[in-house]
Amino acid sequence: MKFQIIFILVLFLTITSCRDEVSLNFSSESFTEETFDICKTVSCPEITINYINASGNKSISEKINLEIISYIIAGLNIGEDSIPKAKTINDAASGFIKVARLHAADFPDMSAEYFAEINISELYYSAEIVSIEMHQYLYTGGAHGNGNTSFLNIDTQTGNEIPSEALFKNSIDFTAFAENKFRQANKISLTESINSTGFWFENDSFYLPPSIGLTETSLILLYNQYEIASYSEGPIELKIPLEEVKEYLNFNVAL
Repeated sequence: MKFQIIFILVLFLTITSCRDEVSLNFSSESFTEETFDICKTVSCPEITINYINASGNKSISEKINLEIISYIIAGLNIGEDSIPKAKTINDAASGFIKVARLHAADFPDMSAEYFAEINISELYYSAEIVSIEMHQYLYTGGAHGNGNTSFLNIDTQTGNEIPSEALFKNSIDFTAFAENKFRQANKISLTESINSTGFWFENDSFYLPPSIGLTETSLILLYNQYEIASYSEGPIELKIPLEEVKEYLNFNVAL
């Protein structure tokens, strides 16, 4: 009996230790163009970046932070090179300002100044997965700015990104379920074409968006502008209660 008690205690301590190893914390960080002294005396494009920084388990938090930093750097990359050369947010912001000021000098009649806004926040966190929303909106000339939202879903045990298809036990089954939900939300009957109300699904067949995320209450399917509709329609978002999708998910959710 004594041996059993000791065994259970050791097992409990081991499990607790493992949980501590993968525990993560998120803090809010921000960055603006005012970081640069020159922007306090010379006009600079407005840059507003609000993001999160992961801490706790070192190897896992470093992977998450690298993904977040890479997203910010890529968003600020408006130069000729398609692959960003910057390694830090500071360098990327400096490059954005440099290009914006060069363009302003080349086109002095430009009606609006460049600006960049990037917001990254934690939407859902459990012992198995963390879902992070990443949104950017940039104006770099033209009739309007360009906005985009994506979700970063991370395996909290490894720090690796979870591909969208791996979120589900069977993506084919979930896609069929999601199509019914999409039709209901947009008043498209099962006998009508999925594009009958003006959507742009390729080959007239429903498919899941690249951007899929989680909140404490819902699974979000988000189609960005131009993905299945015109720019004027804005992002097309479908929220499905977790209670209704939990049987399709490849992980447990707390309800």
